[in-house]
Amino acid sequence: MNAEQNAQQCEQRQFQIPMEAFGQRLDQTVATLLPEYSRSRIQQWIKQGKILVNGEVCKPKNKVSGGESLVVTIEQEQQGEWVAEQIPLDIVYEDDSLIVINKPIGLVVHPAVGNHTGTLLNALLFHCPELINVPRAGIVHRLDKDTSGLLVVAKTLQAQTHLVNQLQNRAFDREYETIVQGELISGGTIDEAIGRHPVHRVKMAVVRNHGYGNKQGKEAITHYRIKERYCGYTCLQVKLETGRTHQIRVHLAHINSPVVGDQVYGGRLRLPSNCSDSLKQFLNQFKRQALHARRLGLEHPDTGEWMEWDAEIPDDMQKLKRLLEDYTQEQS
Repeated sequence: MNAEQNAQQCEQRQFQIPMEAFGQRLDQTVATLLPEYSRSRIQQWIKQGKILVNGEVCKPKNKVSGGESLVVTIEQEQQGEWVAEQIPLDIVYEDDSLIVINKPIGLVVHPAVGNHTGTLLNALLFHCPELINVPRAGIVHRLDKDTSGLLVVAKTLQAQTHLVNQLQNRAFDREYETIVQGELISGGTIDEAIGRHPVHRVKMAVVRNHGYGNKQGKEAITHYRIKERYCGYTCLQVKLETGRTHQIRVHLAHINSPVVGDQVYGGRLRLPSNCSDSLKQFLNQFKRQALHARRLGLEHPDTGEWMEWDAEIPDDMQKLKRLLEDYTQEQS
C-alpha cells in the first residue's frame, strides 16, 4: 500500500457550544454536536488535544458554560498493518457508505491467530484501500468461516458508528436459513443466555442465570420457524434478535436439533433409517454447518432509507435439500 493510501485524512470543524448545554460535560456536548461519532472516540480526541475549547485543551469531564468556540480536528488514522490481497468478492450492493457482501463458505472474516492473510478484511483493503482508515476495515458484524451469506461493511467512520448503533439497538433484520437434525413440530423462540463453555474454552454454551462460577452469560434470543419438513431433518428460517458468538448453532444444539454438518456443536451424525447411499455419502462428506445468512435489512446511515438484500443458499445446501426431498418422497 503506497504512501498516499496510508496518509491520514484530516477535517477541521468549528462549532459554537449552544447556551442550553450549560453544565454539561464536554464529551457529552461534543457527542450531541457530532452524533455520527461514538462517545469513546470523542473522549479519545479530547485527550489527544484534537478538540479545543476557546483554543485550549480540556478534559472530557470539564463542564461547559455555553457560547464557547469549539474546534474539532477529525483525523482518521490508519487502523492496522494488514495487507491488501486480491481476493474475489461477491458484492451485492455498494455506494459511498456501504458494501454488502455475499460471503462464500470457507472465507475467514477477520485476521486472527492462524489466519493473518486470505481473509475478507484483506480482500476489502484491495477493493477499497481507504478502508485502512476505518476500524476493522469497516467490518460491522461477522459470520463464521463456514457460514455463508450477507454481511455489511461500512466505508466511512460515520457509517460504521451509525451501523454499530443499529446493531446494538437490535435494528438490523437478519434472517438465516439452516438445515437441522431432527423433525421439529413447530417454530419457537430460544431465550437462553450464552457464554464461554466451562470446560472447552474454545466453545460457547448455554449458560444458566446462576452462571458458571461468578461469570454470567449474555442475553441471546433466537426466533425460528419451519420452512420445510423432511424425514429426519427440518429446514428452518431463523431470525436473530441478539448477535452472540455461534448463537444459532449453540441454541439449536441446545434444543437437540443441531445444524447439519456442525463439527463443533453437532455431535455424532444421526443418519435416517433406510437412507439412500447417495444421501448417506453426501451427509458424511458435509463437513461444514448448513447455515446461510439469507436476508439482511438495515437503515442506510446517510439517507435513513430502509434497505434489504437477499442471497440464495449456496450449491451444497441446495443439493442437500434436493437429496432430502427425494428421500422424504421415497418414504411416503
